[in-house]
Amino acid sequence: MKNAVLFLMGLLPLGLMGQSNTRINNYWANPYYINPAYISDNAPATFSTVARKQWFGVTGAPSTIYGTATLWLDQLNTQFGMKFFSDKIGLTQNTQLALSYTYALKLNQRWKFDAGIAPSYQNLSYDQSMVELDRPEIAGFYNNLLNENYYNCDLGFQFTSKEIVVGASSQNFMSLFYAENLHQITSNFLYGYYQRKNDEMIELRYGMSAIQYRGVVQMEFSLLSCFKYYQVPELLQVGLFYRTPSEMGVLMGYNLSPQFHLWYSFDFNVGGLSRSSIGTHELMLSYKLKKLCKNCREWRGM
Repeated sequence: MKNAVLFLMGLLPLGLMGQSNTRINNYWANPYYINPAYISDNAPATFSTVARKQWFGVTGAPSTIYGTATLWLDQLNTQFGMKFFSDKIGLTQNTQLALSYTYALKLNQRWKFDAGIAPSYQNLSYDQSMVELDRPEIAGFYNNLLNENYYNCDLGFQFTSKEIVVGASSQNFMSLFYAENLHQITSNFLYGYYQRKNDEMIELRYGMSAIQYRGVVQMEFSLLSCFKYYQVPELLQVGLFYRTPSEMGVLMGYNLSPQFHLWYSFDFNVGGLSRSSIGTHELMLSYKLKKLCKNCREWRGM
């Protein structure tokens, strides 16, 4: 591949701006993906995995794999968690492993407060098999970019009641203080959603979030319909979301069993990318232990 380094240098800004805020569409199903302070409200341990293909049809577009695991310790009011993701865009491969600690504090009979921290190890590498270099000086320059390691940290908090969740988080917080760590820049989230529990067959959930990075602010609005079937809560979910300035999509979820839940989302960019991409596809599979923790529902006002 001739002029590979020029291609690489041109690709890096795409990776920084197009995928600078690496996140999934279905974070409402598991806000732990964006906030280490999130604690599941009905299971002592939760595991999930996500596969995401962004801008399908665009050569070198991001492909992302996530995995999370959380464990709630009822007697300590504490959750320990782990998040892994691998994000490939063009020649670059970004890998991250984070471990989290979350503490839950009951404020009153209605509200509780969660705060979390997640130190992380990050690695940035390049796929040498995609590069052919015919000039020694260019090869030497490229070899200096083969592998980079960084350490970072996510922070967050969340207020939770029976019907309302409000939270804020900062991903890659340490990037504010280390200029060389720019492949994962600081991204800040402020979000909230409302869902009124009732005995009707359909429950509606309204969500709104603001995401800020590199001086850019995105707003996202979502509406999710949760369908019940006899005693099975949220058996089926169907929803819509809109993300500024020009993305919209659908969310769908289904309870495969009391423990397994499958989510699918599709979003489409109606701006310039619409001419070369047929949208972004995302699958999430989550598993929750069937046994409830002793005081989970009392703790969370359920």
